[in-house]
Amino acid sequence: MRMRCLLVFFLLFSFYLGPAGTAHGQQSSSEVMRVVVRKVAPKYPEIARRMSISGTVKVIAVVEADGKVRSVEAAGGHPLLIQAAQAAISQWKFAPASAESRESIELHFNANSP
Repeated sequence: MRMRCLLVFFLLFSFYLGPAGTAHGQQSSSEVMRVVVRKVAPKYPEIARRMSISGTVKVIAVVEADGKVRSVEAAGGHPLLIQAAQAAISQWKFAPASAESRESIELHFNANSP
């Protein structure tokens, strides 16, 4: 009985602290995500909107210690949406930290949104 309670507690605790997805960013629980001070929304490519292309773009942003985005590498997503995501995230500003970091970010594009 005691082992069962511990197991349930562990599972609930793990679920609570697991990765939390948001509309703009997601990281694993073993990493500490830096706070975004300024976000720039991506411009939805007109050709993607006309073709009703929706989806999620995953990128890895290399952020300098001062919070400036040095580079943005595509990790997945539709090719027509990746460039828009990279252009927007390269303008983001993060909170300063003691060292450079790699931030995993997801942006969601919905062709039916206004």
